[in-house]
Amino acid sequence: MPAVPAQDRVNDFVVKIATVNGTGSASANTLLMKAIFRSGIPVMGKNYFPSNIQGLPTWYEIRVTKDAHVARSGRVDIMVAMNAETYNKDVREVGTGGWLIYDSTWPRPALFTREDITVIGVPLAKLCNENFNGVRTRILMKNICYAGVLAALLDLDLARMRELLAETYAKKPQLVDSNMKAIQLGYDYARTHFTCPLPLRCTPMDKTAGHILIDGNTAAGLGAVFAGATVGAWYPITPSTSVMDAFRSFCEKWRVDPATGRKNFAFIQAEDELAAIGMVLGASWNGARAFTATSGPGISLMSEFFGLAYYAEIPAVIFDVQRVGPSTGMPTRTQQCDFLICAYASHGDTKHVCLYPANPEECFYFAVAAFDLAERLQTPVMVLSDLDIGMNDWMCRDLKWDDAWQPDRGKVLPLEEIVKLEKFHRFLDKDDDGIPYRTLPGVHPKAAYFTRGSGHNQYGAYTEDSTEYQIVVDRLVRKFHTARSLVPRPVFGMASTRTDVGIVAAGSSDGAVREALDVLRGMGVNADYMRVRAFPFNDEVDRFLESHALIFVVEQNRDAQLRSLLTLETPVEKAKLRSLLHYSGLPISSSFIIEGVLAEVAPKPLRSVGPAHAGTP
Repeated sequence: MPAVPAQDRVNDFVVKIATVNGTGSASANTLLMKAIFRSGIPVMGKNYFPSNIQGLPTWYEIRVTKDAHVARSGRVDIMVAMNAETYNKDVREVGTGGWLIYDSTWPRPALFTREDITVIGVPLAKLCNENFNGVRTRILMKNICYAGVLAALLDLDLARMRELLAETYAKKPQLVDSNMKAIQLGYDYARTHFTCPLPLRCTPMDKTAGHILIDGNTAAGLGAVFAGATVGAWYPITPSTSVMDAFRSFCEKWRVDPATGRKNFAFIQAEDELAAIGMVLGASWNGARAFTATSGPGISLMSEFFGLAYYAEIPAVIFDVQRVGPSTGMPTRTQQCDFLICAYASHGDTKHVCLYPANPEECFYFAVAAFDLAERLQTPVMVLSDLDIGMNDWMCRDLKWDDAWQPDRGKVLPLEEIVKLEKFHRFLDKDDDGIPYRTLPGVHPKAAYFTRGSGHNQYGAYTEDSTEYQIVVDRLVRKFHTARSLVPRPVFGMASTRTDVGIVAAGSSDGAVREALDVLRGMGVNADYMRVRAFPFNDEVDRFLESHALIFVVEQNRDAQLRSLLTLETPVEKAKLRSLLHYSGLPISSSFIIEGVLAEVAPKPLRSVGPAHAGTP
């Protein structure tokens, strides 16, 4: 993306911080982002970290964005280069006219530099060596010290940073003073030796009221609690583990009887992913709302049980926080590479309901929706987040809750109806919507049945008869068709003027697409936008695809999985779909989409109608 003049960059710039994993930089980076947020300025934070415990390069990207964008812009305005191993690479990332900050404690004669950027050297290690004792403390404080340097350069309020430290270390107040000392060291050095603030600076706004900073995994875990989930079974896997951590934390706060100490929830770390999903299905079959959280490798291992749940019609919720594959891939990088495996998981003819949240806010609401859908449809429901959504803090609207909400348990026969039955038939379609009635174990002898994962007929009896089998699987198709009207509808963003160009995306690509559309519109390129939020696709998806001659499908994987789903499940002509594929492991940027669209669609000249409206189409 072209560089924007510095004088126009108040509350509109990107800071990237390059450090070494395990040195405590995450605390400093989070402190900076929260200080900006508390100043009323919209902000975005992305953490790029290695899969080992410590020693390898890590980066943290903070985008200050007065327009409340939530995606990467594709540029870097200020680089804090704290890792000698990646210094040359980090210098090259800085945009023309930008700034580089580095630790100047030790001279570096072979230092790579550039004439088109400003280099700021701060003796961070020297300052901390002179003011703190202990090797580990000095390393930790050096990172906090650069937070002080940035506070001075960006004109951040130190009182607000102290307030945040007091909240963070409420149980360890002694750490507040030591951290503030390090921040003050960096702040004072920058104010003494450099012109502060920079043209890129923060000016307080009022655009964060009614918003919170939250990651998608925390939001999903909270949503599971509000949805009434009482059983969570899991096996640890990055980047989904914190979904379960959040669920347990919230349950221990709200699901423990204060009088007796009795826990009204079950939280089970299984021996592997296969055992975890087996526990979930057992609990769900017995009437609990149960779920698991995993990532792509776990989905692969669970697939056999998904087939059982689909055919035996057992509700279950699975949170898939996607990461880079194949195999175990890059566990700490993000991708949208499980669209296909989740849609068709297991062998044979299976199709699963999938939800695609675009941000942590939707992770919360879709978690609730997933449990309702799973019980109403009597089937597994997959919620496909990704590492970017799951493990990064996003600015989202305050989460709202209706205290009058009641869970949708679907077609569960109560005792008073069961006793009136002459005979209960578990898999009989009485309403012609593909959804049979079910019972819960132990309610009444009349309601008992034996669930098989192999051949059974519509009455629940064992069979290997071809016709009877076909009746059951045809009904499952009808049920999937019913799901089309129940899943979250797509969201549309239509251009102000008629256009034959459309853009389709799902999940975390949404923010980058919406920003790209704004930029493209200013360049004379208009496009309609549809964000699909669920599989199966409904009629609105079909109509959007039919009404556009050229459609860009934006997704974060190599093999165009969303495009494949669209061509498999809708009547769209494959030839009019153009893939924009981003699969580096980093979150997609708006500049990537802009460049991809402009490669095929030429901008139209903008009509000038006077000085006050120059550039208005």
